[in-house]
Amino acid sequence: MARLAPKAKALRDGTWNELDASLLVPGDIISIKLGDIIPADARLLQGDPLKIDQSALTGESLPVTKHPGGGVYSGSTCKQGEIEAVVIATGIHTFFGKAAHLVESTTHVGHFQKVLTSIGNFCICSIATGMTIELIVMAAVQHRPYRQTVDNLLVLLIGGIPIAMPTVLSVTMAIGSHKLAQQGAITKRMTAIEEMAGMDVLCSDKTGTLTLNKLTVDNNIIEVFTRGYEKSDVVLMAARASRLENQDAIDFAIVAMLPDPKEARAGIEEVHFLPFNPTDKRTALTYLDAKGKMHRVSKGAPEQILNLAANKSEIKRKVHQVIDNFAERGLRSLAVAYQEVPEGTKESAGGPWQFIGLLPLFDPPRHDSAETIRRALDLGVSVKMITGDQLAIGKETGRRLGMGTNMYPSSSLLGDKIDSDIAVLPVDELIEQADGFAGVFPEHKYEIVKRLQARKHICGMTGDGVNDAPALKVADIGIAVADATDAARGASDIVLTEPGLSVIISAVLTSRAIFQRMKNYTVEYTLYL
Repeated sequence: MARLAPKAKALRDGTWNELDASLLVPGDIISIKLGDIIPADARLLQGDPLKIDQSALTGESLPVTKHPGGGVYSGSTCKQGEIEAVVIATGIHTFFGKAAHLVESTTHVGHFQKVLTSIGNFCICSIATGMTIELIVMAAVQHRPYRQTVDNLLVLLIGGIPIAMPTVLSVTMAIGSHKLAQQGAITKRMTAIEEMAGMDVLCSDKTGTLTLNKLTVDNNIIEVFTRGYEKSDVVLMAARASRLENQDAIDFAIVAMLPDPKEARAGIEEVHFLPFNPTDKRTALTYLDAKGKMHRVSKGAPEQILNLAANKSEIKRKVHQVIDNFAERGLRSLAVAYQEVPEGTKESAGGPWQFIGLLPLFDPPRHDSAETIRRALDLGVSVKMITGDQLAIGKETGRRLGMGTNMYPSSSLLGDKIDSDIAVLPVDELIEQADGFAGVFPEHKYEIVKRLQARKHICGMTGDGVNDAPALKVADIGIAVADATDAARGASDIVLTEPGLSVIISAVLTSRAIFQRMKNYTVEYTLYL
């Protein structure tokens, strides 16, 4: 989760001091190391690349690599490395602060409030018209006594005011809120019930909402390059080249593929483990088997592992082809290699490396996401994916969920330069027709929701991160999913207590039943007038 750093280590007057993050100013030099929350937007100075988890800010499902000269955002977390950086923005001028400002500057008048205002205006006009007719008929035409005319006017005035309507509708919505809470949807704004009943577009964040925000391996498309090995052997070797404690996201995903994590070290004796570093871009384990023979396995970036392989020239083309195929589907590639070490020492170079296989890594959809989207479409609710991840990853997730792959990079769609390929139709029409958008920032999500509302859509928005907060605030129905950040919960109208989106369908059905009761009462009251 994104959160602000209370303290920062900064260079002041030639010495390093720990000070309150709120005292930082642009130009300060700060130190960033493993586990630190970035205290301000900063530009990295000379040093090794960092791995930064900024998923709650940008929606990217994996930690991103930041090189010297690159920028890091306030509220993100350092997952690997250590470096110095120069502060370039603080407070409201940071990426985090701009998202917060969008939330604060948004004022939202609900659809239900507009309906009640319309009913009130209708009642006022009806009363005024009735009183005018009454005055003309009774006073000017029939010449009735003054007291009788006043009595009739008071009856029209009091009878025409919908005194009971706010109470009846409020009680109905309160009862509905209680029912929704029992289904796992806590209502912060009761009028959201009516708006959810009329919702026709649902914009959903991907990471942590449609997907699990947890890396896994797709067993079905693991590619094996060496004869005599199965897909399960590739997974086992990758697990052996992983840490069993202090795991990063990739190690955790690999080891989790084994029936029992202990299998990664079963029947072998660990001699030496080489941790990941930015230069080698791989990990390796040297171990002894039950017969006392030494072996070595390694996993890491495909190019680095390919450079180790003795038969590189023979398999290079096929390896690149598989990597490209995985990339087109938004899958990350992880290569695995193996060698024997006949010398029997951990320092020895060992025999020729064998390129064993490639593992595809991805953030899998939640088990109920595809069914939820199908049911939403059956109810007349169009679902659009809005993600900070890459376009290829968004399309692959859309394909797996059955929600379509007609997706666009929002930066080119809503930026200063619109791609020529998608400039044929007006932007608003493209947004309506699109299945989703990728590479978005908070202001893009905000703009997409605003444009859909301008096209007379009642728009819902689901999300869990700081980057979702502005769109959650401006949407007709902002829905914060389970385990959402405090910023997302604060900006939303409804907070889900169960993982996934399936509870939204139940909430829509319940809201429509509640709205029908309110509609029946309102229609009957209007006809009575």
